[in-house]
Amino acid sequence: MSSLQALCSGLPLRPLPENRGRQAGVPHAPVRTPSLSLAEKQLALRNALRYFPADVQELLAPEFAQELQLYGHIYMYRFCPNIEMRAYPVEQYPCQTKAAAAIMHMIMNNLDPAVAQFPQELVTYGGNGQVFSNWAQFWLTMFYLSKMTEEQTLVMYSGHPLGLFPSSRSAPRLVITNGMVIPNYSSRLEYEKLFALGVTMYGQMTAGSYCYIGPQGIVHGTVLTVLNAARRYLGIEDLAGKVFVTSGLGGMSGAQAKAAVIVGCIGVIAEVDKAALEKRHKQGWLMEVTDSLDRCIQRLRVLQLGLQQAPGWAGLPAALGLCVLSYLVDLAPLGEGRCPAPSGFSRPLPGAPVLLLCPSREARKRKEVLSLGYHGNVVALWERLVHELDTTGECLVDLGSDQTSCHNPFNGGYYPVQLSFTEAQSLMASNPAVFKDLVQESLRRQVSAINRLAKEKFFFWDYGNAFLLEAQRAGADVEKKGAGRTEFRYPSYVQHIMGDIFSQGFGPFRWVCTSGDPQDLAVTDELATSVLEEAIANGVKASVKLQYMDNIRWIREAARHQLVVGSQARILYSDQKGRVAIAVAINQAIACRRIKAPVVLSRDHHDVSGTDSPFRETSNIYDGSAFCADMAVQNFVGDACRGATWVALHNGGGVGWGEVINGGFGLVLDGTPEAEQRARLMLSWDVSNGVARRCWSGNQKAYEIICQTMQENSSLVVTLPHEVEDERVLQQALQL
Repeated sequence: MSSLQALCSGLPLRPLPENRGRQAGVPHAPVRTPSLSLAEKQLALRNALRYFPADVQELLAPEFAQELQLYGHIYMYRFCPNIEMRAYPVEQYPCQTKAAAAIMHMIMNNLDPAVAQFPQELVTYGGNGQVFSNWAQFWLTMFYLSKMTEEQTLVMYSGHPLGLFPSSRSAPRLVITNGMVIPNYSSRLEYEKLFALGVTMYGQMTAGSYCYIGPQGIVHGTVLTVLNAARRYLGIEDLAGKVFVTSGLGGMSGAQAKAAVIVGCIGVIAEVDKAALEKRHKQGWLMEVTDSLDRCIQRLRVLQLGLQQAPGWAGLPAALGLCVLSYLVDLAPLGEGRCPAPSGFSRPLPGAPVLLLCPSREARKRKEVLSLGYHGNVVALWERLVHELDTTGECLVDLGSDQTSCHNPFNGGYYPVQLSFTEAQSLMASNPAVFKDLVQESLRRQVSAINRLAKEKFFFWDYGNAFLLEAQRAGADVEKKGAGRTEFRYPSYVQHIMGDIFSQGFGPFRWVCTSGDPQDLAVTDELATSVLEEAIANGVKASVKLQYMDNIRWIREAARHQLVVGSQARILYSDQKGRVAIAVAINQAIACRRIKAPVVLSRDHHDVSGTDSPFRETSNIYDGSAFCADMAVQNFVGDACRGATWVALHNGGGVGWGEVINGGFGLVLDGTPEAEQRARLMLSWDVSNGVARRCWSGNQKAYEIICQTMQENSSLVVTLPHEVEDERVLQQALQL
């Protein structure tokens, strides 16, 4: 077993570690199919061997070649560390700077098997969200961080540590770029080749920026999404008895089960991977698990036997108001006592026909809180719900979405309903073209079922995972007549639910207590709650108050539901004022030793300013700039200039490779006045940048927020748009 000291000593070469290969009993990434030529295979092997001196290349070359042949990528399994991979208390890392130790803490959390989706392939979440491309990069990065001073910056090229470069104390200690491919070559086909060559990687969002905090992050986002969906679509605040159907229990989507419980609804979540489903069940995030569609429906219904007035019954009152199904059953085969008469009524005559009462929703009727995991394909679940609607006239679902990894549909992100899980894994490796056809057929079937249910009082939204985008490419009926390129038959959750929240400057702000002590996290929860309560007491707009109240509720529920997986972290949706105030309060608590070690501030890239994604984060921007990425790039640069400890810029994330540019940051609070100043400057920019851009695009809520922010800070001067008040001006100019 390695130690942290050994982990920071550079690549283990003399002696080489034992090649233990792929570990049994843990989930592994699907086999990749890059379709390399012989020359490209040689190049991939050459690129991998350049991490190692000549005297070990002859030994390593055959096993690296075998990995490339078997798995479509060289992960260097031999160098997977023999250590308990987790976020160790920050003081245990052998480093020269607090910042470096905090970064190590975050990296090892991203690779913790309790957190990571495919830990041996260095995938944190989303099926292909890499922390590094191979294990040599991990060892070198840890070595460089252990040596780094306050006057050096570590530069990362798509997982590869380029090296330590001289810089200043005010510069970031770490600068990360992932997947920065020339636009004309940023296609899925090119990506598979470039990743196999070891020259780029898909960092998702917080996987490649070392800021993932386990599924808690998306639990909170899902809680807010479902709460606001209920407000918008159902006109309710209380979700008791309402049914939410979705799919996915993996690295990110696994949050859906816990979110359903927190909001108080009935969540039914389909998952094809039994290991992922069992992981969430063991964590306590899934209350029940079944592989039976009948059981799923049964949990939503109760079959109450009753009788219509008939010759076999004496005196059944019509006032009982019972709804009767349209089919008959014979009681004789049921046996004595299987169908007792209601109290006060005589037994029916032997063999007399009776009618079953109309099934009612069991969990719904009881207003039960339930998270039910269905081990099976979500398409089968949607089609069964359609069958129940068509045969009984009852729609058993109120809200629905999808969190399969549709950004990566043909390499394990979406499994077609026609195949079992193992059959699909085999076919995607052996015959990718046929697999793709089956995926697209499955998408068409899924949309067809959703469309049928949507004719009732059922509401569906796209969760920003490229589901509707890929369904459109598959030929499914998702078109919205007269709509723009980013609009479909169903809205994205940004367009209808979360977009206004972003426009007001609210987004997924988070922090990590690097001491690893739950008590430190409890202190930060208390501080954050106090900050929000004080803001409400001082007076805020009704829309802002609603968001603050949701977050106060969230903090209390998060502690009660034990949402920490991996590092001691918390997330909440906050605006600029809230983020700065919370950061200052935490920094002061570190200074007075109420919190024992530095705290890392961060956020999801999925935020107000961090991501340009026309089918998700910027899908509610309608001035034509939704396909432009200036905001995310400027955010990355601006954070670096204003005191971020590290910054990251990625191609891809959420919707997929070539569809998104996004960035993130880490900022270490150590209790010093300098840390407070950095937090004030950087967090203010990190929010105002996106609000200003949304204002310029014509969003009224963003206009109001940025004007208010300018009034509060005379140093902020933003260009404001003038509306075209008379549409006839445009028509006359164009002679329409």
